Amino acid sequence: MKILVLGVGNILLGDEGVGVHLCRQLQCNYAFSGQNLDFMDGGTMAQALIPWIVEYEKILLLDCVSVAGASVGEVFCFDFANIPPNITWAGSAHEVEMLQTLKLTALMGDLPPTTIIGLIPKIVPDSTTFNLSPAMLEGAQTAKAKALEILQAWGVTATPKPKPLGLQEIANHSYRIAL
Repeated sequence: MKILVLGVGNILLGDEGVGVHLCRQLQCNYAFSGQNLDFMDGGTMAQALIPWIVEYEKILLLDCVSVAGASVGEVFCFDFANIPPNITWAGSAHEVEMLQTLKLTALMGDLPPTTIIGLIPKIVPDSTTFNLSPAMLEGAQTAKAKALEILQAWGVTATPKPKPLGLQEIANHSYRIAL
């Protein structure tokens, strides 16, 4: 089975880049076996991702979401086919475009089963930063554990590598090709 772990977000806006950072943290800190697994930094590309998305049998999407009354760092996990009504996915341009991208791909009949792990970001309006908020760093631990649980249910075995990298360390170097 071909599985894609897709991290989405703007790495220049602090918490907004958590999907990309989590994707990279999984890729850097674990050796995976059991299925054909790929990792992709989707950045803010949205519709440009469609040619890649349709090539997979399952997608695990890591991103930010908006939920009325939720706290920064809270984690929500759901299947795209059953988006809870309290998930608005509104808050930044990339999130709206990603939702539209998934809907368009589903409308064409090409969207593989897609599970979303979404975190509530602290919005940083007018400043560029690689720093993640303490609440996001805490929530990301829950999101990482959930991602590993989902991958295991899909037949993927994850073996931790020695000397794991922390999420903030990954975020600090996210603009580099290799860590």
